[in-house]
Amino acid sequence: MSASLTIPVLIVLILAVALLIGIRRQRDFEGTERGSEPGKGYHELESNYSSGLGGHQTTWRVPRDPQEYARHFVPAAKKSKDTRQQD
Repeated sequence: MSASLTIPVLIVLILAVALLIGIRRQRDFEGTERGSEPGKGYHELESNYSSGLGGHQTTWRVPRDPQEYARHFVPAAKKSKDTRQQD
C-alpha cells in the first residue's frame, strides 16, 4: 500500500470506529432520559466547594412548573411593563 493511500484509509477507519462507538452508546442510554416530570413544588440542589482556607455551601430551589421556571428568565424591565399593562 502506498503512503499516499495509507492516511485516507486510516481516517476512514477512525471515523468508522467513532461512528460505531456513538451508535453503541446511544443504545445503552435509551430509557434513561434526563429531566423530571412537571409538577408542583421545587427541586432542591446543593452546591459545595472548598478551597484550602474555607468553602461555601449554597442551596438552589428550582421550580418544577415549566411556566414558573420560564418566568425567572424574563428581564426585569419586561416584567414591570407586563404588570403595568395588566392593571
